[in-house]
Order: sequence, then structure tokens, then C-alpha cells
Amino acid sequence: MSKKLVLKDINKNFGSLIAVENVNLTVEPGEFVCFLGPSGCGKTTLLRIITGFEQQSSGTLTYDNLDISNIIPQKRNFGIVFQSYALFPNMTVSENIAFGLKMRKVPKNLLEDRVEEMLNLMGLAEWKTHYPAQLSGGQQQRVALGRAIAIKPKVLLLDEPLSALDAKIRVRLRVVIKKLQHDLGITMIYVTHDQEEALSMADRVVIMEGGSIKQVGTPWEIYREPQSRFVAEFVGTSNFITGTHQNSTLKLGENQLKIDGINDVKSDQVNVAIRPEKIDLLTDAEVSEGVELSNLMKVKIETVTFLGAVVQLTFNIEGTEINVDLVEKRYAELELKKGDRVNLYFPPESFHVFAEHN
Repeated sequence: MSKKLVLKDINKNFGSLIAVENVNLTVEPGEFVCFLGPSGCGKTTLLRIITGFEQQSSGTLTYDNLDISNIIPQKRNFGIVFQSYALFPNMTVSENIAFGLKMRKVPKNLLEDRVEEMLNLMGLAEWKTHYPAQLSGGQQQRVALGRAIAIKPKVLLLDEPLSALDAKIRVRLRVVIKKLQHDLGITMIYVTHDQEEALSMADRVVIMEGGSIKQVGTPWEIYREPQSRFVAEFVGTSNFITGTHQNSTLKLGENQLKIDGINDVKSDQVNVAIRPEKIDLLTDAEVSEGVELSNLMKVKIETVTFLGAVVQLTFNIEGTEINVDLVEKRYAELELKKGDRVNLYFPPESFHVFAEHN
């Protein structure tokens, strides 16, 4: 029997405010799905509708072919992990993990075995008699995860669970959560505004803006094939060029850039985007016959920004700022500096073309 979670035509209004609009989504059994978007885009409201803490204004939710639209949270048997941990300060680690099991009146011997299993799984065995105030933020979040998983939920929902932690602990816990999800085969829905988190963890990413879904796909698809300017801008970084097109080209400075797929857009105005790492920086010796000459231009380096493994070069082409990312080794080999003039090459197949021009 299918264990799919299906959201159909979900809407949520708070008075005149539309928080969630016409959301349709199917989450497959054992899938790790991330809701990704800026603050106020509706992702947490949508998560709360799935948990049952918020009632949708219209639409239906089904799980395992059962309509759960009006079922109270306790009856849905979904596990929830919050940003704030929400641990009981007067309970030990073991007691916090056992709480949901006690509420479900699990027999004592089974409860103790399950708590022990969670302590080992979360790497908390030596902390089991400690209280939350004696733990680090990362340890507290592990307790919250253990408590949520202990009840063997049908779906585990996580609302920005790592946002209160420092960067290195966040990265470590990402690995913990992803491994848990894989090992347990549990369906997870994870809310975040952090694109790196979403891309590194999710099987599929759901991009939201203004209460609606803008794109759904694997991290690879979302990054490589953004379907709108918003997605290209929100996930990763892009260079945007807006202008008129004619005969498969777009004007940039004195150049008519040849762009694959530009003629699919029917309007005169067009937006194109190209990722900074997709622009090639070529020495004179590297300019070959296979290069589309209209897409090659000699430009002065305006700024150099060292970002560790990547060095970002910024150029100004008649008022359009263009960023190019080079791996540090390539940058060092070329011995580049601010003010140097270099050959930039824009491969025609590396552009994303959007109909909207705002």
C-alpha cells in the first residue's frame, strides 16, 4: 500500500493575507524533501498544515490513501522537530527522549530498549543523565531528533532545525540527519531558508515564493535548470542580462551574444542568466577555432575577491556587472590582478533564458 503524502489544492488565508496558494505536491515514501524559500514565503505555514497545527482554508491532504485533512495532530503520528528544540528543562536526556513513548503508553521494557537505541543512534549515551542546560546547542538538537524519531513517526517534519547553531555544527548535523534519514528509510520534510542545506541534503527541493511553489526538482535540476529568474537568483548566484533579442542574439556592450534557446521566447524583451562558473576566462593561446567569436570579449578586471577555494573576478561591461568564478589553482596559474584585461567567453549553451523581464 502506498505511503505517499499528497497535498492537493492547498490554500491558507489569514484574513486578506494569502499565506499559501494552490499548492499541489506528492511526497514519496522514504523521500527527503526540502521546502526552500525566503522568510515569509509560506514554507513554515505549509509545514504546520501538514502537521495539523494549522488548518488549511481549502484543499485536501492524504497519507496512505487516507484523508487526514481534518485529523488532529496527535492522530497523524507525524514527528516534529522545531528550531527551538522545545526540550523539557527538568527532564534528563533519557526522559526527554522517552516522553513521546510514555504518552503513547509503550510498555516499560520496550520503552527502555527504544530510548537506549535512540541514545546510541544519536551519539548521546554518555549524556543520558544530563539535563538540557548542561548540553551544547548541537547536543540539544540531537535530543530533539531522538525524541521525534523514537515514536517511529510515519513522517518526520523539521522546521529550520539547525538555524540557531553555528556554521560548523550545522554542517556536522546535516550529515547526521541525512544519514539517519537514509538508514531509517523515513519520509522527511525539512523547512529551511539556507540553500546550501537544501541542496546538500534533499532528494527533491521545493522552491517557494509568495505562498506558492515556483519549482520542484532534484538539487541538480534546480541548480542547473532554474525555470525562473527568482529560482536562478535564490539558488546559487547568477549574472543577469536583460535586453532585446534578434536572430538568436542578445546585445551586451558592443557584442551580440549568441544564446541557445533565446528564440523560444516570443516577447522582444528577454532575461538571461549565466552562472559565474560557466563563464570561461581564456588566455590568447586558448582562443580556438571552436569558439563563437561573438561571445568572446576582452574586458578589464574591476575587483578580485578571494573566497578560499574560489576567486571571484568582477567585470563591468557597459553598466552590466558580470562576476566570474575561478578555482584558486587556475587563478594562481594565470597570475591575475585587478586592472588586467582578459578574454571572457560566454558559451551559448550555458545561458538560462526567461520570458519575464523584471
